[in-house]
Formats: sequence, structure tokens, C-alpha cells
Amino acid sequence: MSGGRERLTDALYGLGWGTVKKLPEPVSVALGRTIADAVWKRRGKSVLRLESNLARVVPDAGPERLSELSKAGMRSYMRYWMESFRLPAWSAERVKSGVEVKDIDRLTEGLAEGRGVVLALPHLANWDLAGAWVTTKLGVPFTTVAERLKPETLYDRFVAYRESLGMEVLPHNGGSAFGTLARRLRDGGLVCLVADRDLSASGVEVEFFHETARMPAGPALLAQQTGALLLPATLSYDGSLLRGRIHPPVEVPETGTRNEKTSVMTQALADAFATGIAEHPEDWHMLQRLWLADLEPRQESS
Repeated sequence: MSGGRERLTDALYGLGWGTVKKLPEPVSVALGRTIADAVWKRRGKSVLRLESNLARVVPDAGPERLSELSKAGMRSYMRYWMESFRLPAWSAERVKSGVEVKDIDRLTEGLAEGRGVVLALPHLANWDLAGAWVTTKLGVPFTTVAERLKPETLYDRFVAYRESLGMEVLPHNGGSAFGTLARRLRDGGLVCLVADRDLSASGVEVEFFHETARMPAGPALLAQQTGALLLPATLSYDGSLLRGRIHPPVEVPETGTRNEKTSVMTQALADAFATGIAEHPEDWHMLQRLWLADLEPRQESS
């Protein structure tokens, strides 16, 4: 990304955080939908990629159904951004009342045991709002990682924003991130990781909607090395509510090498993610290449 484009991107995000959060909520909702529909009508690369991804999730959908899903998907994606821009201005009560999570006892009981919990989730609905709910409603701080965005000032904005919601944020490409996460877990803490896409050499191949994709090894490795509980979670929008579900824990296999155990556990995460995505495909914000069949020969990440 050129220096001029980086500065423009940073300025646009700054405008979003500075302006959108001041708008009345109905106005921001309408604005988000208007922007989403305009982007969808342009049929750019992101929209076409979203439709291609959704075609795997809903294989029996015809062109009209895929078009409807991608339009709903762009509205859901823009809703995520509009809510995220406004989250710092939301009251604690607004955050608490805006989220309902099924089987939350799997998380709270795991933390009460003091063994640490890894919460792994896909790019569904609004994971930032879910995180704010965890820190506000449950009163539980947690650690996460964030991709280093360009320009650096934009990354700094993301970190400051998420830290304002009660999250400890580590850079994704920092060599010390894994060690810090492991220490937090050994201390009985909570680690939350978005874990449905990994194009690095360390990504674990999984079967995902009947095709091969890669997902990060981190959640499974952390659970193995620290004894932490590994819990998949999925999210969806339901009217004005964000709904969540904590899936049954992913156990560490009793036998096998570390790599074999990691493969089995990551596949279990993928299966749980697929369940939530199939139930609410319009809320899956995957606008990039994911399946190996879609990747360029040199594994470029569009």
C-alpha cells in the first residue's frame, strides 16, 4: 500500500471512529445499510469473493439465492463496522443488554476452575462487541492478537480501540505473542482468538465444507502446552441482538504426536465453526480467499 493510500485509509478510519459514534443509532444503522448496498451493487472483488465463499457454505444455492446472501452479508459486515465505530460511546448497560450467549457456563465454569480458557471463533457477526460483553457483563479481561495493519497509525488506532474495551492486544506477527498468551493461560486467564483463516506455513489443513482450507495451529497448541480449556464459539445477529453460542470443549487426544493432536483439534474447531456458519451464512464476514483451491500458486492472500 502506497504512503498516500495508507494516509487516506487511516484518515477514513479516523473519520469513522470520530464521526459515526456521534450519530444517533438509527442514523448510523441506515448509513451502514446504504453503504453496504452501494458496495454490493458495484460487484467488486470483495463481493465476488464473498459469493464464491458462500457458494461452498450453501452448495445448493442458485445465483439468485447467492446474490441475496451476499447482499445480506455486506449489510452484516457494514453493521459490524458501524457498531464497532460506536462501541466506545456505548454505555455498559447498552453492551450488556445487546448480547445473549447460550451455554456461557462452559466458559465461566472453565475460568472458575483456574485452568485458563482459549476461546476460538470465526469471523461471524461482531466479535468486538462479544469481547466488550465479556469484559463488561462477565467482568473478565482477556488477551487477544491483532494483525499489524498498514499504516502503523491505523494499527495503533485498532489497538487503542480494543484496549478501551478492556482487551489486552498483542501484535499478530510478534515472536513473543505465543509465549505471552501461554503465560496468561497458565495464570488462569482468558485468551480469545479469531481462528478461521491462516495462510501461513504453520497453518493446519482442515476439511471445511468439503474442501481443504488452512486454520491456525495456535489455539490447539496453546491448549496442549498449558492445559487450558479450548472452547469454540460462534456468533450471529438476531434483530438488534448479538447472539452467541459456546460449543462443547475440544479435548486434547490421549495419543499421537503433537502435530497429530493439533490436526485433530483444529479439525474439531473447524467443524464447530462450520456449524455456526451454516446456520447463519449471511453473518460470515469472509471477503478473502480461504480454500486452498482458490489461492494463487505462491499462496498470495488477496
